[in-house]
Amino acid sequence: MMVVLLVGSGGFLGSAIRYLVGQWVLGLSGNSSFPYGTLAVNVLGCLAIGILNGVAETRGVFNAEIRGLLFIGLLGGFTTFSSFSYETLTLARDGQVLPAFLNVVLQMALCLGAVWAGYRLSHVA
Repeated sequence: MMVVLLVGSGGFLGSAIRYLVGQWVLGLSGNSSFPYGTLAVNVLGCLAIGILNGVAETRGVFNAEIRGLLFIGLLGGFTTFSSFSYETLTLARDGQVLPAFLNVVLQMALCLGAVWAGYRLSHVA
């Protein structure tokens, strides 16, 4: 039962942080129709999961409860692939095919790159 509470708490925090970061990036982007906030959150979340997973693997520092809190809860609430999918569909539906395509390419390339970078960074220290 403790793991469920930790996952839920992490999800609450991750979602709140996601909202704040998304709003901050939206303000920086001049309220563009391109989903920069979602892109930023996904890249940051992927970088974080890469780093934390690398640390967990090499140092064995996270027990099951902490892994649930961080990976499933916090980062699960923070990253937004469901939002990414909906926003891409909306762009395409609204005739913005090039931005929709660009969103897919950037999300995949930058997020996979961020996981790799985070993993590599965790092995440097």
